[in-house]
Amino acid sequence: MKIRWLGHACFLITSSDGVRVITDPYVVGGGIEYSPVRETADIVAVSHDHSDHSNVSAVQGKPEVVKGGGTRTARGVEFRGIATQHDASQGQQRGPNTVFCFTIDGIRLCHLGDLGHVLTPGQIDEIGVVDILLVPVGGFYTIDASAAGEVCGQLKPRIIIPMHFKTAGCAFPIADVEDFLKEKKDVRRVGGSEVEFERAELPAATEILLLQPALSPLDRD
Repeated sequence: MKIRWLGHACFLITSSDGVRVITDPYVVGGGIEYSPVRETADIVAVSHDHSDHSNVSAVQGKPEVVKGGGTRTARGVEFRGIATQHDASQGQQRGPNTVFCFTIDGIRLCHLGDLGHVLTPGQIDEIGVVDILLVPVGGFYTIDASAAGEVCGQLKPRIIIPMHFKTAGCAFPIADVEDFLKEKKDVRRVGGSEVEFERAELPAATEILLLQPALSPLDRD
């Protein structure tokens, strides 16, 4: 399985037999300054309807769209959506958010979307075992570095991939990734945007992988 970080909360995940999943494709503008998403996919998973996470029309290939809570199967991949909130005020500020769990090549992934709070015991039980966690760390609109660390401790994944933080392609008033990485052990700064995983080669102890966004910031000059 390959995971490619396109930017923000948008990833392209490709199975060994070629099934392509895109998470939370964004609309360019309003603080998002990455290049547009133009990839082809079989499935698009959308955590919530804000424009920086729900630009399904940008994805090529007539993908199946997975949204909301519950369990459904798309192109042979089972998705489980867990209802959460976009803020720490029961959704009163920013509304609902869906955490998605799904398995590719025997590896269980969890994409937290724009999670705005630490998880409840019930949500932890619903999510279950996580091999790879895609976690927002920038704060303001989502959990911040401290809360993200707490959520990682709640779920105990084998791989953590930070997302939704300030970069040259994101002008939102959120923090960069360094607050989250500070004093963390087993951090690997990957030189590119893509990593490949085999289940048998996943680390026994939790490792943090910092990817580079694949879609370059737009030239505004």
